[in-house]
Amino acid sequence: MRKSFTLLAATALAAATAGAAQADLVVPNLSYRTGPFAAGGIPYADGFQDYFTLLNERDGGIGGEIVKTPECETAYNTEKGVECYEATKGQGALVYNPLSTGITYQLIPKMQADGITLYTPGYGRTSAANGRVFEWVFNYPANYWDGASVAVKYLLDQNGGSLEGKKIALLYHNSAYGKEPIRTLEELSKKHGFTLSTLPIDSPGQEQKSQWLQVRREKPDYVLFWGWGVMNSVAIQEAANIRFPMENFIGIWWSGSENDVAPAGAGANGYKSLTMHGVGSDYPVYADLKQYVVDAGKAAGDGSNVGTVIYSRGMYAAMVIAEAIRKAQELAGTPAVNAAQVRDGFEALEITEARMKELGLPDFGQPFKATCADHGGPGMARIQQWDASAKRWTLVTDWIAPDDAVLDPLVAEDSAAYAKEAGLSERCN
Repeated sequence: MRKSFTLLAATALAAATAGAAQADLVVPNLSYRTGPFAAGGIPYADGFQDYFTLLNERDGGIGGEIVKTPECETAYNTEKGVECYEATKGQGALVYNPLSTGITYQLIPKMQADGITLYTPGYGRTSAANGRVFEWVFNYPANYWDGASVAVKYLLDQNGGSLEGKKIALLYHNSAYGKEPIRTLEELSKKHGFTLSTLPIDSPGQEQKSQWLQVRREKPDYVLFWGWGVMNSVAIQEAANIRFPMENFIGIWWSGSENDVAPAGAGANGYKSLTMHGVGSDYPVYADLKQYVVDAGKAAGDGSNVGTVIYSRGMYAAMVIAEAIRKAQELAGTPAVNAAQVRDGFEALEITEARMKELGLPDFGQPFKATCADHGGPGMARIQQWDASAKRWTLVTDWIAPDDAVLDPLVAEDSAAYAKEAGLSERCN
């Protein structure tokens, strides 16, 4: 009798505990703090984690619900990323942000089946911007094809509106990530008359001698760069070694952090990259992060990454997720939202400049409004340039809009092919 009573009590306690756990908002942090891509993975994971810690410590969570961010190490490995997803989804996960295009491609069908949102800002499958096909995926405010188009528009501006006869090389990580912009650049080369050459670099990218010898031999006018992790600093050093003009070397937003340029010292001066957001830590939110997170001893790291490019991007991603959860709570009329309700929050999300100011990030990111059909946002980006003497990034352009006349048909074509392959019907009719 005593044993039966104990088992019943334990069962009841376990059920109550499980119920309480489900009441929390669970946003897993699929991170990579080890391996050749840790230089980007660590600050991103820190910024992501610290923002939710800020909300918990300063605001009591989101809508009175504490946010839990169970962390799982993927090492930027697709197989491990899928394992992390399977290991954490049962904890009440509301949304995933894996910071890996390879992992994203594998998770899209799984999360579609499981009914959990996949948020991939500035990475992942570009055509997921089409919400008619990709119901559970969001990649606003910009994607890789936007980035490729913005880079070309910037070069057009630098050349009096014409790239006719120019040579542009794409140096890229030989993976799904690095290959994303190729189709877009091919179409843009036809439209604007420049010659495109592609130079793949095998992961992790520590050996690039042959590619830079080819750059020196072919003398492209510009090099566009889709790199990540240790590959970035190696490429910038190799460019400096052959005296390639740094102002003509432009990376995507994942190839423009302090960790990428610092090893080359003065040789990196003038290097440029795209960015989806502002630079530096001169925003009110950083004072709150210092007070409630870093100085309180609750930071995910040692606090040294706060305000750096990739830390800020992880924080920005967490902010967008938090706002989508907040919108979901508003729509559902309850703070204890589930995964389906959070998806609805993502699809109804609008972030205005006024809201960015309220969040302590004035003029940090572009305003956007999602719809059932549009999960990609406006796609604008800015160009930042490295000042080696001041050891800081400086914004050298305002927001540049992509060429939607070229991109929209590509998104429609690729998403239609995916829909046919996956047996999906378009929505939002």
